Amino acid sequence: MHKNLENNDTIIALATSSGVGAIAVIRLSGEKSIEIVNQFFQSKFKSKDLTKVKSHTIHLGNIIENNSIIDEVLVSVFKNPNSYTGENVVEINCHGSVYIQKEILQLFLKNDVRHADAGEFTLRAFINGKLDLSQAEAVADLIASDSKASHQIAMQQMRGGFSSEIASLREQLLNFASLIELELDFAEEDVEFADRKKFQELITKITSVLKRLIDSFAIGNVFKNGIPIAIVGEPNVGKSTLLNAILNEEKAIVSEIAGTTRDAIEDELIINGVSYRFIDTAGIRETKDSIEKIGIEKTFENIEKAQLVLLLLSAEKVKNEKLKVKNEFDKLKNKYPNKKILTIINKIDLLSKSEISILNSKYSILLSSKNKIGINKLKEELTKLANIGALSNNETIVSNSRHFEALSKALYSIIEVQKGINDGTTSDLFSIDIRQALYHLGEITGEITTEDLLGNIFANFCIGK
Repeated sequence: MHKNLENNDTIIALATSSGVGAIAVIRLSGEKSIEIVNQFFQSKFKSKDLTKVKSHTIHLGNIIENNSIIDEVLVSVFKNPNSYTGENVVEINCHGSVYIQKEILQLFLKNDVRHADAGEFTLRAFINGKLDLSQAEAVADLIASDSKASHQIAMQQMRGGFSSEIASLREQLLNFASLIELELDFAEEDVEFADRKKFQELITKITSVLKRLIDSFAIGNVFKNGIPIAIVGEPNVGKSTLLNAILNEEKAIVSEIAGTTRDAIEDELIINGVSYRFIDTAGIRETKDSIEKIGIEKTFENIEKAQLVLLLLSAEKVKNEKLKVKNEFDKLKNKYPNKKILTIINKIDLLSKSEISILNSKYSILLSSKNKIGINKLKEELTKLANIGALSNNETIVSNSRHFEALSKALYSIIEVQKGINDGTTSDLFSIDIRQALYHLGEITGEITTEDLLGNIFANFCIGK
């Protein structure tokens, strides 16, 4: 992707979404960016040299090519090192006509400027020390965030909370690693420069922090991608009607005929800042219909993927005790012991007030999908089960799979160091594991990088960021 990571030529890209809009922003970065834009900018009020104006100032004028005005624009000037990329940066605010955007881009592309690669502005910010690698990745997560929870996680990471925690651990471990490496130089004299008691305390602390961060990935990953919820039950208990009621739209086909849903229907909804992915599944029952059998197999696959399962039962069957709720719950729990299962009694609109009262004393979630009764209570219950306490407590939450993998490898190396200490292994052997732990921690923040790694990360960015 990026052929030369130290490239200091001038790059350009559209920073706003492509297409027609009120305003478009075109961004340039590079040592000569201000000088190049200055050649084609004419101030509205007085002759103005952009190379001589103060940083972080905005100027009204025209972009002109061959004495012809392309557009009236606002030009923002950011001088190095106080810019997003750490280089000279110019942002041109023009009218959102696709034609105008194209003409301005083409003008500069013909004049010693090249089109930016995906994520190249943020890559330059990383190279110039404006962001570390995990903060740079958080920029992409922030742009992609579609809920309060995913936004909050990305913002915390971009502010550097996660980075500073990792950097602190790495620095402390590096100090001890240096002392242990020094011991190896004096191996014949049998001296210890590293205090073994303090070293043991540090290993215990690092192990604890790494485990906490690794465990947080289970929360962070679902907050980032949406919490998957499977709606399951027998045919015709109202699963599709419930999905429609939750989404407040006719997403799924509703019919009195049992087995209507043959395939999973999925949609997303944000509740109290958290994104949920609801999956309406085919009804579970014994059937000879080959197509319905495939749908039921997919139901079990979706249960496997779900973070939470909504077990939907018919109030009519429950009240007549034709269906034992505990038996239905136990059947599902025995098959999926690690799943959170929430039992819901549906179709209470078919019951009398006294019958509802009796059921209400036994079960927490009673609702009528058809009449949208109890839907808000269900949403409140989902919020409780979402475990947003870590978010509200502002704890560090890992949501990036690359970070999770690096943390897991670092923990493995630290555990090997601990084993070495416990077994009385010589420092020359467990120092190898210390170096491995340092390497993996450095991968997260960018102290350790390769061109391939950076290429893979920034290739996922949008162009213009």
